[in-house]
Amino acid sequence: MKRIISTPNAPAAIGPYSQAIEANGTLYISGQVPLDPATAKVVDGGIVEQTGQVMKNIGAILEAAGYSYADVVKSTCLLSDMANFKAMNEVYGKYYAENPPARAAFAVKELPRGVLVEIETIAVK
Repeated sequence: MKRIISTPNAPAAIGPYSQAIEANGTLYISGQVPLDPATAKVVDGGIVEQTGQVMKNIGAILEAAGYSYADVVKSTCLLSDMANFKAMNEVYGKYYAENPPARAAFAVKELPRGVLVEIETIAVK
């Protein structure tokens, strides 16, 4: 059984995908970029502000699905430049101070809307 997760507290999908899908006790959150859900615009600032917004968006989707950061088991972090890894990691780490999830992080050629970071997430109950 699959359940579509959607919340106005995270950016609306801008293509043929869902914010998240829950199937058999596992939540798959689509890659989140640093869009303000109220304006659908990229937040002002650099990697610190953008990572913070991405994590807020992930948190809103987790909450809408009845999950929390503690349920996250895997993250994939996409960066426009590995030079931003340290700053992204510092913000990201604040959300996973204990028992952090497994993670991959790598640079890609570019990200949607020219953002600096995108993070996809998997959580399990």
